[in-house]
Amino acid sequence: MKNSYRAILFDLDGTLVDSIPDLAAGANGMLAELSAPTLPLETITTYVGKGTEMLVRRCLKDGRVNLPTDDASVQKALAIFNRHYHAVNGRESVVYPGVFEGLEAFRAKGVKLAVVTNKPTEFTLPLMEKTGLAPYFEAIVCGDTCERKKPDPLPLRHACQLLGVSADESLAVGDSINDALAARAADIKVLAVPYGYNEGLDIHTLDVDGIVSGIDEAYRWAFEPALQAPAGE
Repeated sequence: MKNSYRAILFDLDGTLVDSIPDLAAGANGMLAELSAPTLPLETITTYVGKGTEMLVRRCLKDGRVNLPTDDASVQKALAIFNRHYHAVNGRESVVYPGVFEGLEAFRAKGVKLAVVTNKPTEFTLPLMEKTGLAPYFEAIVCGDTCERKKPDPLPLRHACQLLGVSADESLAVGDSINDALAARAADIKVLAVPYGYNEGLDIHTLDVDGIVSGIDEAYRWAFEPALQAPAGE
């Protein structure tokens, strides 16, 4: 039953927060320090979704950059990225419209809220504090909290354990194939927002239970049965 949801598990980047300006600044700062060409924001947007190490690897592999992507080279570049990203994390990131309204509605309903992100803890917690999101969440599962990241289901399952809820009492909300695959593997219903960073893929190609315009509409989808419809309808 739709109104039996006791917990909502949110992705962070591309779902709650538009963090691309800062991620791009960190990535391009890294590339500049490596004496490589910088990349357009639109390109870097398609490289976001599987954690900062994958972002760095994709930037290095880009045909305009063409730097080595062996593990040692990636780790060296990642350390440079981390330094640049720490300096700008949260500077230009903004919370998407409808997020605070949706979170307030979920909280008023007595629903438990968690963030499940592939972003490392060292960046997640400061970003959530700077954007004012932190007080809304009872649990925060980051990219380095569990042994595996999304699209593996482990982080979502861990969030459920932290909140004391079962999979069928939970609803995931994200913006990418990583969120959709992780939720399906965890047997958790999942909604997608259309404005995020789906690695350059069309959001309508995802196997999700609904596409909602924002977090405020996600609340209505969850608790107003008339709004429920298969994704894409």
